[in-house]
Amino acid sequence: MVRRMSQSVCIVLSLLASCAVSAQNQEHRVRNIVLVHGAWADGSGWKGVSNILVKDGYNVSIVQEPETSFKEDVAAAKRVLALQDGPCILVAHSYGGAVITEAGTDPSVAGLVYIAAHMPDAGENEADDGKRFPSDLSKSTAIKKTADGFTYLDPAQFHEYFAADLSVEQAAFMAQSQVLNAAENFKAVITTAAWRSKPSWMLVAAKDRTINPDLERWYAERANSHTVEVAGASHSVYVSRPKEVAALIEDAASHARTTE
Repeated sequence: MVRRMSQSVCIVLSLLASCAVSAQNQEHRVRNIVLVHGAWADGSGWKGVSNILVKDGYNVSIVQEPETSFKEDVAAAKRVLALQDGPCILVAHSYGGAVITEAGTDPSVAGLVYIAAHMPDAGENEADDGKRFPSDLSKSTAIKKTADGFTYLDPAQFHEYFAADLSVEQAAFMAQSQVLNAAENFKAVITTAAWRSKPSWMLVAAKDRTINPDLERWYAERANSHTVEVAGASHSVYVSRPKEVAALIEDAASHARTTE
């Protein structure tokens, strides 16, 4: 009887300790999340991810970069970072990865999350990095350019290369509403890479045709990032797989500890 009671007490104490650790993790998790979109897109694509994060108690802000210049896109991210009331997790998709690599040196950033994103080092740009592992998109005729130097994706090919795991209708709307991106943005050179001094996470979209998944893997290995891979996911994984994306962001928020 004494042994049984002792075992029961041990189980209860173990459960209490586990709850205490869980509560401590919740208490010290980073609660502010800043989301940055990529080229040829806007912040509305983060809606599914944002809904999950808000439901789980996070404060979410979404940066709307103008895509008119890399400098202005970095400034837009820093403008939102300045509004945070404490440490934050800075998240980006695609071209936005270069933006947060530059903007993420801000003191408010506790960790960086790259969602099928570029992750250049200081002195690099994503256009040159992309040549390491060329993507299907880079070999196609889908990238078009305006007379004044802005790029966009051919709407007829948008679904195939950018959003293959979304419905034809949803991809068509994204193609119609895409934000044109200044061509020079892809050649913007990083001055200081935030991931060199801060923890990072990478989600690899295994069926990405816009950025070669092997490049995403290479980036993650170089940065020693915490990495997850989503099988069957297109470049638009942030739209098509919000649960997996939100889970990685929440993992970052739980492990990029803050003393506040």
